Amino acid sequence: MFSLRSHARWALPLALGLTALGAAVPQASATKTAAPVRDDFNGDGYPDLAVGAPQATIGGKARAGYVTVMYGGPHGLSTSHRTIISRATSGIPGSPAKGGVFGFQLSKGDLDGDGYADLVVGSTSGDAVVVWGGPRGLSGGTSVPAADTQTGDFDGDGRLDLALFRTTFSGGDDPAGTTATLWKGPLKRTGTPAAKTPLDPGHLQYIDIQDGATGDLNGDGRDDLALTSYCGDGSHCTDVYLSTPSGFAPSVDFPGDRAAAIGDVNGDGVDDLVIGRAEDEEIWVAYGSAAGLGAPDTWKSYTQNTPGVPGALEENDMFGRSVAVGDITGDGIDDVAVGVPGENQDEGVVDVLRGSRSGLTGTGAQAFTQNTKGVPGTAEVNDAFGYTVGLVDIDGNGHADLAASAPNEDAGNGAVWVLRGRPTGVVTDAALVFGGKAVAAPYTKAGFGSELK
Repeated sequence: MFSLRSHARWALPLALGLTALGAAVPQASATKTAAPVRDDFNGDGYPDLAVGAPQATIGGKARAGYVTVMYGGPHGLSTSHRTIISRATSGIPGSPAKGGVFGFQLSKGDLDGDGYADLVVGSTSGDAVVVWGGPRGLSGGTSVPAADTQTGDFDGDGRLDLALFRTTFSGGDDPAGTTATLWKGPLKRTGTPAAKTPLDPGHLQYIDIQDGATGDLNGDGRDDLALTSYCGDGSHCTDVYLSTPSGFAPSVDFPGDRAAAIGDVNGDGVDDLVIGRAEDEEIWVAYGSAAGLGAPDTWKSYTQNTPGVPGALEENDMFGRSVAVGDITGDGIDDVAVGVPGENQDEGVVDVLRGSRSGLTGTGAQAFTQNTKGVPGTAEVNDAFGYTVGLVDIDGNGHADLAASAPNEDAGNGAVWVLRGRPTGVVTDAALVFGGKAVAAPYTKAGFGSELK
């Protein structure tokens, strides 16, 4: 069974030093091409959803893993309109490997500049795979030297770049360390970028990068990078790098678990950073500005004791184990989904907080479990509903839809729920639940939904 405890409760974070850069970052050139495609793998105009099942047995290899891509459409998702990708798929380099956990981390975006989003599938086998988008969806792949990756337009030229991270994930007191490289786009399908530069080797060699998020935290037209990592002695941290004309500049580091998301939750046109701190049962919001993230005394904390947020702050709920940012109501301001997979003996819940002109607020917040009216299924101990959350506008109506996983559902088979976004918030009519069996993929103890993108 996929273990919630072993993957999300390593130890209490240690307090880290907080260092902010005071100088404003120079503005990028005003000449910039259209924003690159981020979510649409088949070019039909509808964003798509990628689901990792890294615990699945493939070709007789335990925990080899696979990814299911669910294609969006005007009526949402359909279990028949999907692509299954593993190391056993034709055109995907490599072979299924025991413990390779293909699909444990995902990133996406149009890396080769052909107008179709591509999917980068992480693996602990020593290389990730870029799976190429096209008019028929995802097919074919190219290996890149990374365990996990992040995509973003880091130089503001209108082309997506790729940040690659190689680490062995020690899990012990001392991190194994990370080697990171920035590949400038476009990326050729041979695996050749326009240029390569190292990324902060002096610091990253001491931490294990786990995941992260990208977005423009200072409004200069260049994406910035927030990296979540294991920092040793049971602690986790988040490091933020602002992108400048000469490359990345370290901005701030602070305690945080594996969850980070970037979006504009106060509608000022500059992205903000949302960090999950599940060990402390809270999320933090650090607001962006022309100078980057505001000083620590401007950051806001939200818990289940925040007025308007359903529930109550309790130990082991893991409020903030996952976070996602997107505009659910269509008001031009991003909202935040928060996974709380430890709620009620690991039955799990997802809370949705509203963005507003004054910032994130508990007012009007919603909560969803498998016992919520209209949500398929029944909440059961150890399901871990909300272990991973995503906000993607899969039907293209201008309202982000909520995806939430329970990787322990059905004794570790796992499942994903999709609830529609509307002007009033998330609704349960036309709710969809699916797992590996529903998409005709290996499903026994697959941990389906351990990663969503």
